[in-house]
Amino acid sequence: MELTRIIVVPGLCLSPVHTLPADNEFMDFQRSSGVLLHITSLPSYGGIGDLGPAAHEFVAFLAAAKQHVWQVLPLCPTGYGNSPYAGSSAFAGNPYLISLEFLCDWGWIEGHRIADLAGRSGNVDFDDVERRKLPLLYEAAGNFLDRGPHTPQLAKQWAQFEEFCLAQQAWLVDYALYAELRRQFNTGAWTAWPEPLRLRQPRALAKVAVECGRALAQEQVLQFAFSLQWNNLREAAARSHIRILGDVAIFVNMDSSDVWVHPELFELDMEDPGLKPLRIAGVPPDYFSPTGQRWGNPLYRWDVLAESGFQWWIDRIRRACQLYDIVRLDHFRGFEAYWAIPEDEETAVNGEWIKAPGLELFRALEAALGPLPLVAEDLGLITPEVDALRHELELPGMKVLQFGFSGKGAHTHLPHRFTPDTVAYTGTHDNDTTLGWWQTASKIEHQAVEAYIGPIPFSNGVSSPVWPLLRAAQSSVAQMAIVPAQDLLELGSEARMNTPAVPSGNWSWRAPEQCWTAELAARLAAPAEVTDRDNDPLAAPEEEDAEAE
Repeated sequence: MELTRIIVVPGLCLSPVHTLPADNEFMDFQRSSGVLLHITSLPSYGGIGDLGPAAHEFVAFLAAAKQHVWQVLPLCPTGYGNSPYAGSSAFAGNPYLISLEFLCDWGWIEGHRIADLAGRSGNVDFDDVERRKLPLLYEAAGNFLDRGPHTPQLAKQWAQFEEFCLAQQAWLVDYALYAELRRQFNTGAWTAWPEPLRLRQPRALAKVAVECGRALAQEQVLQFAFSLQWNNLREAAARSHIRILGDVAIFVNMDSSDVWVHPELFELDMEDPGLKPLRIAGVPPDYFSPTGQRWGNPLYRWDVLAESGFQWWIDRIRRACQLYDIVRLDHFRGFEAYWAIPEDEETAVNGEWIKAPGLELFRALEAALGPLPLVAEDLGLITPEVDALRHELELPGMKVLQFGFSGKGAHTHLPHRFTPDTVAYTGTHDNDTTLGWWQTASKIEHQAVEAYIGPIPFSNGVSSPVWPLLRAAQSSVAQMAIVPAQDLLELGSEARMNTPAVPSGNWSWRAPEQCWTAELAARLAAPAEVTDRDNDPLAAPEEEDAEAE
């Protein structure tokens, strides 16, 4: 049977595999600027941002604004809380991001079937997306399985689908099994599944493969659709010399397919039938929370990973480099030392710093994959050892202007202290918007901002330092300057993407319809031009030399 053959050939993942140029032209991150906007925040049809027309319209806006970087958050399927940093797979794509409009154009689903979905405005209602959009995605996947082998219009995609299965077999079949079992048991908590499935006994998994062949194939098709649409978007961006800056969270979710497939790589109690974590990840008390952040992710058994030559991490970073032009390593300090919290602690206060493999890991990655286009998210409690690791690896770090005005110790986040190996931000997805921050900032911070950028202008009837701070970041020596879309639109706290240590109400903001105007593009292009961030970041050195002559 054809479907059985596809499943038995475990793996699918079509899309042209992007590789780094031989001379590694991305490594210097040439002087450029860009916008941080997660895919879910696009004003797409269907109630959630996706890889459809709205994404391509945003690429056109970036090109008109002379921006050369689009930063996104992790693209993984999300679990409880909808956080892309607590995904259900470190390798799979989020089916919610698949455009039904494009599936309709491809002939996978009829137009009338998607006609009554939520529109392009308003914040994401994730429950509504699961209830209304997800069934239509499965319907489209089923149609493709039925029609693909027999319909001339779909012949090319069917061949691509089979290629995809072979290319991504290392993770795809296991993820399809995980996703189907999660659906069957109505929970992502694989530790609550029946023991034969929880422990991945071969006979139990084979039984699922036989009984649920079509459902497993549908999961594979959805990953194929995500990959195809994502690569189409990346190619559109590349044509406008826009690089995608993606994100890799250092830890994975306990309820992820990764921990289910590879429990031996994580600090789990193997004597406990529920494979309970022994210690979990987080950070001690910090800027965001007086009790720290108790993330709950299981910690790695770095000794076991080292024995395998860090193969799981090699596979993970290889996958990231297939998806992105530049890879941001979230919580980079955790590669030098991580905060380990006993699982039974209710807060993150009573943890301890444990050394991580650091340089040994990255040398293994380089040996397997070559020079890598990485950015270190080095915010928070950064020690000299963390700085030394970043400098040894020659990775750019991050600075956030919002952090720079609270006192002299914070001035490293201000442009006069930047160095070229820096990615400068007005704020990140974890910060309040710059306008929201300004409206709640202390008197000391207000005075410091005004001393730094001058009198605060009024915009839309309120004082707003957003554009002066944006210009300050762009005029710095930092190789890259990134502005969140919310700041670009001068929105307040109502548009905040995430509040760390707050478990609900995050990740739902969407940009208003028709906000990427020609006037806004021209306004953003102006500082890019005068600060020399508008040049083609992929321009060949020979062309630049010729112009100089």
